[in-house]
Amino acid sequence: MAKEIERKFLVAGDAYKSMASKSIRIIQGYLSTDKKAVVRVRRWGDDAYLTVKGENRGSVRDEWEYAIPAADADEMLGRLVSGTVVDKTRYIVEFGGHVWEVDEFHSPVQGLVVAEIELSDENEQFMMPPFLGAEVTGDPRYYNSNISRSGGMSSDI
Repeated sequence: MAKEIERKFLVAGDAYKSMASKSIRIIQGYLSTDKKAVVRVRRWGDDAYLTVKGENRGSVRDEWEYAIPAADADEMLGRLVSGTVVDKTRYIVEFGGHVWEVDEFHSPVQGLVVAEIELSDENEQFMMPPFLGAEVTGDPRYYNSNISRSGGMSSDI
């Protein structure tokens, strides 16, 4: 079992695009969105993964991820997903010795852009790139599983 330690921020502007070393389209859906055990299937280009995540405790949660055949992922996405399939482009930005993943959503919340950084320790210090906006770590409205379940963001954002 691995621990995921992640901080999440809204993105202001599109400077991340010119700073990105690469981008890839991601299609993902959820087989379970229970907060104690979120189960996600994801197509990442030609690759596919099944991921199980435990309940968030601030910026930390348990995570297990397994490569699966792409054909299996496609079947699960087409037949087993609970809620709406999430379609986004992920931009990889290296900044200040860390890798930032910037997700630009196409569906179900077109226009939402969120940046995430994975850390090795909850208290690890990092430089903030110029495109970051407000921090939304721990705000359940920005969990991909909740976006999928609600079919989009709450109107109070």
